Amino acid sequence: MISGSTVFNSLPTAITRQPPRPTIHSMSNAIELSHVTKRFGKQTAVDKIDLVVPEGSIYGFIGPNGSGKTTTLRMILRIFQPDEGTVKVLGQTDGKTADNRLGYLPEERGLYKRMKVRDVLTYYARLKGFYDCQPEIDYWLKRLGATEWANKKVDALSKGMAQKIQFISSVVAKPKLVILDEPFSGLDPVNLESLRDAVRSLRARGTTIVFSTHDMEMAERMCDTIFMIFNGKKVLDGTLHSIQSMYPANEVRLRVEHFPADGGVNEFGESPVPDLPGISNIKFDGRYHQFWLDDPSRIQQVLCQLSNQRTISHFEVVKPSLHDIFVQIAGPSIEPEPVAATE
Repeated sequence: MISGSTVFNSLPTAITRQPPRPTIHSMSNAIELSHVTKRFGKQTAVDKIDLVVPEGSIYGFIGPNGSGKTTTLRMILRIFQPDEGTVKVLGQTDGKTADNRLGYLPEERGLYKRMKVRDVLTYYARLKGFYDCQPEIDYWLKRLGATEWANKKVDALSKGMAQKIQFISSVVAKPKLVILDEPFSGLDPVNLESLRDAVRSLRARGTTIVFSTHDMEMAERMCDTIFMIFNGKKVLDGTLHSIQSMYPANEVRLRVEHFPADGGVNEFGESPVPDLPGISNIKFDGRYHQFWLDDPSRIQQVLCQLSNQRTISHFEVVKPSLHDIFVQIAGPSIEPEPVAATE
């Protein structure tokens, strides 16, 4: 391991002697997992997972802590080998860790703090066998508004800027596939928007992106397809629309006229939402009254009953969000990640 206090004027000889980067051939899927199982002792961390990540997509990877998500990602990275099944990455079922065609942004950030930004990015590019890397470094520094920091040491960077440099380090070698683990964690809104645009730009340049996150709203906004693993098993896999269609749209947002702004009763002691059969869990969020339908097929009947008794200015049937679906599946019980999985 190289000391964080080392500053390079030129890169180590061992790095510059690496073989050329392999030729990238076109294929329809960047990742294919077939019946993949991984055990640690008596515990099954990943259980018969089938998964296909199309080339050129942004693929969301979600799951609570201890679900088997990290273990699955490590098998894709070839840090772990499956006990059963096959893992095919970029057309290959075997290969070494840190394939030059694959980039990885881990959740645990780490840069050589005493090195200058350009030096550390050059180092990471050449580790991947990409030697003519200065134009690419310049592209990403400009793209993320970091050009003026190119010759400053990493330890002088703000948290947001350091996170941008960490992102660049994972994509600077023009990888065919990138795995981003919580790339937006802790960012302020301005830096978050900048990095989010960079991810979209990366996809536009032809890179496949596996995007692991606990931020369900971000997964909804960014991902073409979403995969969820829970207790080692695949429980969701599809577009947001196809996933939402599996769950009933039974939440209603309602606004009625001629009632107090605080959502309370009127001068006659009437509640904004009358007591109707088949609705429950009525609450007020400051703007809307919300309630749940016991039977979503009764939506038209409930609307007619309400409109006969109240003046309605807003009536909306809300599709379940990815957050709602996640909570419904995972519930309050979350098991810890197997200790052996960190070895």
